[in-house]
Amino acid sequence: MPLTDFPKYPLWAMSLATGAKSFRDNRVIGSPALNRWGLHARRVELAHGLANLRRARLAHLVTAGDREGFDRDGFVLIPDFLPPSQFRALNDALVARDWPAREMAQGDTITRRMAIDGAALSAIPHLGELLGNWRWAGLLRYVASFAHEPLYYVQTILSHVRDAPPDPQTDLHADTFHPSMKAWYFLTDVAADAGPFTYVPGSHRLTPQRLAFEYAKSLQASRDDDRYSARGSFRIRPEELRELGLAAPRAFAVPANTLVVADTFGFHARGYSASPMRRLEIFAYSRRNPFTPWSGFDVAGAFGFAHRRVPALWALWDLTARAGLRGNPWRPAGVKKPLAEP
Repeated sequence: MPLTDFPKYPLWAMSLATGAKSFRDNRVIGSPALNRWGLHARRVELAHGLANLRRARLAHLVTAGDREGFDRDGFVLIPDFLPPSQFRALNDALVARDWPAREMAQGDTITRRMAIDGAALSAIPHLGELLGNWRWAGLLRYVASFAHEPLYYVQTILSHVRDAPPDPQTDLHADTFHPSMKAWYFLTDVAADAGPFTYVPGSHRLTPQRLAFEYAKSLQASRDDDRYSARGSFRIRPEELRELGLAAPRAFAVPANTLVVADTFGFHARGYSASPMRRLEIFAYSRRNPFTPWSGFDVAGAFGFAHRRVPALWALWDLTARAGLRGNPWRPAGVKKPLAEP
């Protein structure tokens, strides 16, 4: 063990009380000996127990049907979310606007994001109407298990646009060891062979089989050849789904104006795309400290900072990348329309 690692152990140990997940970058989280004694499994159990308590406090925010569907499947799908005229007005305004953009390349795919910040909300009033919709707001908070404003982006997926290996997001995976929320409000139709969001129904539940899977993966994760698994986003093979008693993945080939909200502890992926495609969506994301017992206290929202967080995060990541402290895969891509060529 390098001597330079010894001063890091206190920080590595303290990070156990956060959402830190990398087995490769944290020798405490990735310790095979500690994980044989159940370290990772106990973190998983505690995080899910707390999430269940927080969701119980937020159950009043969602309809009984949405709550039952999510608790059973791990996702909620709502077609025709907005009235047609409101959807068309929102979509037209989003597509026509020039936005400061960031792009990340993964394999042969580019993901483009534009921050939904105060300037965007002022320029496109229909955006504020959507984000303030009672069903939208309540559902995103219930699935996240926190009454906090998520991070919002206009997101474009551009597949087969680089000469590179396949997109790694097409492998079935869990984002992390604890419940978290992602939502996709599709602004373009999604065909079955055009990279649809794919989810394994019921895989968000912490069953004894899933806990055994997490335990087994934790024993060798720090040495896993797959760098995503080694950093805490476990990949799973189709035959392993059957061993866990899970159903086959469901691909969401859906028309525009469909909302999907999911717990990304459940196994999910971006589906196969047979040819180059561009998919446009409003994307929401919420991942808080899983060991927080309370569901509220949204400090950023209380002080009016909620919609400034994405530009602030990007600026911070740029700063840390220039300082050599961490990489930043989200590169500035200029000002462009959402559906522009990469």
